[in-house]
Amino acid sequence: MDPKGLELLLPPTTLAALADSWLREDCPGLNHAALVSGAAPSQAVLWAKSPGVLAGRPFFDAIFARVNCQVSWFLPEGAKLVPVAKVAEVRGPAHCLLLGERVALNTLARCSGVASAAAAAVEAAKGTGWTGHVAGTRKTTPGFRLVEKFGLLVGGAAAHRYDLGGLVMVKDNHVLAAGGVEKAVQAARQVADFTLKVEVECSSLQEAVEAAKAGADLVLLDNFRPEELHPTAAALKAQFPGVGVEASGGITLANLPQFCGPHIDVLSLGMLTQAAPALDFSLKLFPEGATPMYNAHRS
Repeated sequence: MDPKGLELLLPPTTLAALADSWLREDCPGLNHAALVSGAAPSQAVLWAKSPGVLAGRPFFDAIFARVNCQVSWFLPEGAKLVPVAKVAEVRGPAHCLLLGERVALNTLARCSGVASAAAAAVEAAKGTGWTGHVAGTRKTTPGFRLVEKFGLLVGGAAAHRYDLGGLVMVKDNHVLAAGGVEKAVQAARQVADFTLKVEVECSSLQEAVEAAKAGADLVLLDNFRPEELHPTAAALKAQFPGVGVEASGGITLANLPQFCGPHIDVLSLGMLTQAAPALDFSLKLFPEGATPMYNAHRS
């Protein structure tokens, strides 16, 4: 997906509410350091100090907008970062600029980290010639899901369902509670109507066939080794060519190519959000009229 225009997916009221909550978490009471910095007009440069994919500009903007600062970007969303890179400039009252600094950096670093991991996974999959979807999961940080899902999209991956309402996912515990695959799928179909797809987590070909017969739109083959996954998916597709097949569990950037195959439609990786390292950014003030230069000793 082209990162251009993705910010339109983010409602301004939601961005403002998130920015407010993050800022309140960081400074719920007195901001003692404000007396040190003062309120004089100030400017700072955002530097990227590690390679990766830039993601999260709308969140960065929303945070600084709430503290009366303005951001000017030098690089677009989805840009490949080659350190040390001058990414943006922020202007506003000194105490406001520094109030938003850490919150904005945390958000941008995390979102860019997820985007970078997603981009690496998509590149690894495309390198095999596979044309399916690399996707994230619901394994996200509480309160930070929108940022991480957005990072997946910027990195070129699919976000998967945003929440429990985006897809009727029947997992192993649901099957056990319902009393079997067929009963679980029948119950799911009653609530799914025409707006939602039903996906069933399966641990064997037998379960997958049972789920497809019962009316599942997708089958999740979970924790299959590659040598088991591909024959199982082929056998299922031979009987039910219209059923989508998702593979998940144990997939990493290193072994992802082994899971790519002609009968696999989706590969989902929890590690894209759970294990993605944050990128390194810093925000450095500079005097008006001076040319900002990166100083490693001040990072």
